[in-house]
Amino acid sequence: MTIIDLSHFISNDMPVYPDTHSPVIQVTNTIEKNGYAEKVISMSTHTGTHIDAPAHMIKGSKTLDMFGIDHFIGEGKVIDLSGKEKKLIETEDIADEMDGIEKIDFLLFYTGWSRFWGDEKYFRDYPVLSENLVKSLTGYKLKGIGFDIISIDPVGVSEFRNHMTVFGKNMIIIENLKNLETLIGKVFTFFCLPLKIEDSDGSPVRACAIIH
Repeated sequence: MTIIDLSHFISNDMPVYPDTHSPVIQVTNTIEKNGYAEKVISMSTHTGTHIDAPAHMIKGSKTLDMFGIDHFIGEGKVIDLSGKEKKLIETEDIADEMDGIEKIDFLLFYTGWSRFWGDEKYFRDYPVLSENLVKSLTGYKLKGIGFDIISIDPVGVSEFRNHMTVFGKNMIIIENLKNLETLIGKVFTFFCLPLKIEDSDGSPVRACAIIH
């Protein structure tokens, strides 16, 4: 069995969405002093590789704890966008790769942008799905869609239209994935289990895939 880790490390100096809080990881107890090691972690619910719930942007909509645990596990498919020399991806750009989408639970997009993790470039000029493409994807019975980029919308926009379209169908969004290139053309089960946080608008995840 081959298991692929799809998550970034969480650390004090990791990249975070502009104008959000960086995580703070502090040692509070040590083996030498207290007989055991322990840390306190303070971070956003949208730190690192994470899930966005509909409640992230739509008041009164579903929080992650309202979904059954089975909603975070399912068959996945990766679409390779890394060779597209354009920043706005339209429906026709991925038409040849949509076979079998009706049989999967998670559609994941590999842009290659995770190679810029830790660089300022990570936050700009990444490929984004067009509004029409996102609308068409919500017509399928997907549990969620995922990306190896910081956001399904461009950084700095005032209206998060792609987020809102996906959330309107009670789907989840997984952002800041990595290693998606290893899953291109593979049949796999995707896991993105969130922390069990009450009333959660999002959660960091240890995402992974089991290749069949």
